[in-house]
Amino acid sequence: MDQQLVSGHAPTRPAARMENHGRSMLKVAMQSGQDLLARTGSMIAYEGFVQYEPNPPAVRQMASQWLTGEGAPLMRCHGDGLLYLADYGADVVVVGLNDDNLSVNGTNLLAFDAHLNWGVQRVKGMAKFSGQGLFNVAISGTGWVALTTRGTPVVVDCGKGADETYVDPDALVAWSTHLKMKGKRSFKASSMIGRGSGEAYQLGFSGQGFVVVQPSEDSADRLRARG
Repeated sequence: MDQQLVSGHAPTRPAARMENHGRSMLKVAMQSGQDLLARTGSMIAYEGFVQYEPNPPAVRQMASQWLTGEGAPLMRCHGDGLLYLADYGADVVVVGLNDDNLSVNGTNLLAFDAHLNWGVQRVKGMAKFSGQGLFNVAISGTGWVALTTRGTPVVVDCGKGADETYVDPDALVAWSTHLKMKGKRSFKASSMIGRGSGEAYQLGFSGQGFVVVQPSEDSADRLRARG
C-alpha cells in the first residue's frame, strides 16, 4: 500500500478536548474522570481503552422527555484514548462553553461533557407563532459541546450589529440563551423564509451571543431519537 495516499487522513495529535477530524467527524480526547455524553450509535472508532454505557440510569430520568419509544438517545462514554464520533456524514461544529448557556435542537446534538448541566426545556412563546411548541436541550457551564448540521452552517454573532437577526425555526440549530428572542409572523416573507400555506414565521434574536443556522430545514420532530 502507498502510505502517501492515506497519510493525509491519518489522525493527528489532539490539541483540545474536542476537535474536528475533517468536516464530518468529531475527535474526543478521553481521560479517566472526564466522561462524555454522546448520541447513541454515533461511535465509529476509538483508540485506547474506551467504554460506553447506553441509556445510563443517571441520565434516564433527565432524558425522559426525549423518548420516542426507542429509548433515551444518549450513551455515557468513559476511559482513556481517542474517541471518534459521527452522524451519517453531517457536518460537525465544536463549541467551547465558558460559563455559558446554550439551547440546542435535540436532533443536532452529537456530544457534550458529562459534567455540564443539561435538561430538556420548552422554548417559551413559540406555540402562538408556529402552532406547536419547540423543545430544545439546554446546556450550561464550562466545557465542550459538539453539534451536527445538514451542510456547512452559518454562525451569526448577534452582537456585531444593531439590527436583529431573524431565522427560520426549522433551520435553527442552536443559540446563546441570554439572547433576547421574539417571534414574528409574516405573509409577505413566506416566499423567502419558511414553509407553509402562505404564512411564514421567524425567530428574532438580539443582544450579545451567537446563533447557529444550517442550510437545510428540519421539519422532523426536534427531539427524535436516533435508533
